[in-house]
Amino acid sequence: MILAGGLSRRMGGGNKWLLPLGGRPVLSHVVERLAPQVSAMALNANDVPDGVATDLPVIADTVPDRPGPLAGILAAMEWAAGKGDSHVVTVAADTPFFPEDLVARLAAEADATGAPIVLAATREDGRRHPTFGLWSVALAADLGEALAAGTRKIVLWTDAHGAVSAMFDGDPFFNLNTPEDLARAEAMVA
Repeated sequence: MILAGGLSRRMGGGNKWLLPLGGRPVLSHVVERLAPQVSAMALNANDVPDGVATDLPVIADTVPDRPGPLAGILAAMEWAAGKGDSHVVTVAADTPFFPEDLVARLAAEADATGAPIVLAATREDGRRHPTFGLWSVALAADLGEALAAGTRKIVLWTDAHGAVSAMFDGDPFFNLNTPEDLARAEAMVA
C-alpha cells in the first residue's frame, strides 16, 4: 500500500504524490520502485482530484477526520486481509528513492524474528521510518481500537506490539516535505 493520505501542510497543501519529479508525477517513481517487489499494489488516498487517473485501486482511510498515517496503515491491513493476505507492506508516496530490496529485507527480518511488525530504519542514526513497514493484518482490529482511543503516533502503537527494525544504509528514505526537498530530489533524478 502506498500511503498518500496526508495533508501535505509543509509543501503548501495538495497531493505531493502528484508533483512533477523528473518530468512525471512522484507517484510514478514510487510505483516503479515498488512494483517489482510486490504482487499487488493500492494507493491509500483520501482525496484524488477530479481528472487524475491512476491504475491503482484507491483505498481511503476507514477512520474519519484524517488522523494520520496509522489510519492509512489500518486501511492497508483491511485491504490486504480482504484479499486473503497475512501481511501488507506500506511505503510513503512522497519517498521516491526507497530501497529496491525493501520488501525482501522487511520479510527476512520478520522471518528471522517472528515479529508481527518490521519497520525500516537507517543504520547510521538508528532512526525508524515507520511508514515503511511490514504489518501482520491480524493486528487490524487492535489498531482500529487504538485509533478510536486517540492513538496517533505510529511508534507508540508499534512498540507495544513488539516491532523490530530492518536496517538500511545511507538515506534511502529521504522524503519530499518542502519545496526545497523537491528541488533536491529533482537534482537526484537529473
